[in-house]
Amino acid sequence: MDQRTPFQISETQGRGDGPVRVAARVTGFTLAPAALVGAMLVGLKAGEVNWPLPAWLPAPVAGLLVRDGAGPAPDAPILYYRDPDGKAAYTLAPAKAPDGRDYRPVRFNEDVGFEPKPAEPAGGDAGMAQTGAKKLLYYRNPMGLPDTSATPKKDSMGMDYIPVYAGEAEDGNTVRISPGKVQRTGVRSEPVERRVISRPVRVPGTVTLDERRVTIVATRSDAYVDHVENVTTGDQVRKGQPLVDVYSPEINAAAAQLIANPGFDGSRRRLQNLNVPAEVIAEMERTRKVPMAITWSSPRDGVILQRTAIEGMKAAAGETLFRIGDISVMWVLADVPEYDLGSVKVGQPVAVHVRSLPGRTFAGKVALIYPQVNTQTRTTRVRIELPNPDGVLLADMYADVEIGTGATKPVVAVPNDAIIDTGARQVVLIDKGEGRFEPREVKVGARGEGYTEIRDGVKAGEQVVTAANFLIDAESNLKAALQSMATPTPPAPQAQGEEKPR
Repeated sequence: MDQRTPFQISETQGRGDGPVRVAARVTGFTLAPAALVGAMLVGLKAGEVNWPLPAWLPAPVAGLLVRDGAGPAPDAPILYYRDPDGKAAYTLAPAKAPDGRDYRPVRFNEDVGFEPKPAEPAGGDAGMAQTGAKKLLYYRNPMGLPDTSATPKKDSMGMDYIPVYAGEAEDGNTVRISPGKVQRTGVRSEPVERRVISRPVRVPGTVTLDERRVTIVATRSDAYVDHVENVTTGDQVRKGQPLVDVYSPEINAAAAQLIANPGFDGSRRRLQNLNVPAEVIAEMERTRKVPMAITWSSPRDGVILQRTAIEGMKAAAGETLFRIGDISVMWVLADVPEYDLGSVKVGQPVAVHVRSLPGRTFAGKVALIYPQVNTQTRTTRVRIELPNPDGVLLADMYADVEIGTGATKPVVAVPNDAIIDTGARQVVLIDKGEGRFEPREVKVGARGEGYTEIRDGVKAGEQVVTAANFLIDAESNLKAALQSMATPTPPAPQAQGEEKPR
């Protein structure tokens, strides 16, 4: 038959247990015998169906078909050559292994697969020693069911049981997966590295004044406001800048005693108790005169937060005339949820973003964690101190607070996806290369920015699986179960004279 003879293939499978009928007729296109056989065998595994070959089928084509699992026809076309030991090495042309053995030809109608298969020894233990093949332990169910067999067999769906070799059980904790399956399931690995684990706590906050930088200007005796300087709420003032002149009969009486009795220390002490400024007392002693009104000055640099002094008013003792605040340093009070409170520490860096100043970040530190939890909001107030040299931070501004919690030094860390958390324990899969994976229990620490601290179990430089690790973990659990069933536990020795159970 000319291998260029044009054919068109159509096939009809009989109902029930009937044979598969194949018909062909000449059409206007060319089909090589290999393509003809491939079209006839689509979806069918050679050797599993009785094929009553039609009489019209040419002998060269019929010789390519396999009958009743008789094996590949010796004259079937060679598709490729594979490693004699079953490794994942393939060539299109004849080749030799490093030890000089020829690659094995894989013919057209053989079961084509790209999973590495162990080499079949030439015979007995000697052949096994020559080829380096591994000892077959048992066969396991292809669907993962807890069923093993000492001999080859098929399951209820006709699928072959999977052989398990001694090399695969060399380590009870190691799982071996073929490179083909590793690629198909999308297994990915990443190296374990040392990195800083940071998990920012983001909470809202409010800008407030530093309570330690607020001062009240008031008299300690009844007085009358004689004159107020041209300053008002919001004005910046400097330390020592005059604010108000007040007349106090009690202050004038004490000043008169000081001038009349210059050596009498009690008069000077009385003026100090009435909060008369030291420079005013010195001026009285120098001029030997009692001023009609006493000038009160600003006790610090800052902003006038409140002015209540009005010319001509009577101010009772202790009444506030001015309230002055230093805004060079501001507080931000943030409410941290109770479940995040354990990771917040005094001294941690804080980034503050004020909503009225977009694009600008203020850096500070946690200064204090208040010792109380709000019973309604279940939050705890945290105080952050921020420098405010240009005065743009104002009291009662809203702010977004980001507290940098976590370790400040690099620690061993793995991606979050690498950890399999069962609730009772945490496991990672170590990629040992060549399709070998080891499940390993670990102790985890802080989490942040997609990584988890590993306090025990792995070390920097090892490879951990970050994708498809649940599939490998299932394979590991299945292997452990199968090994326990494949190795029966010997019965306990029976005591002498003990009666056997019926």
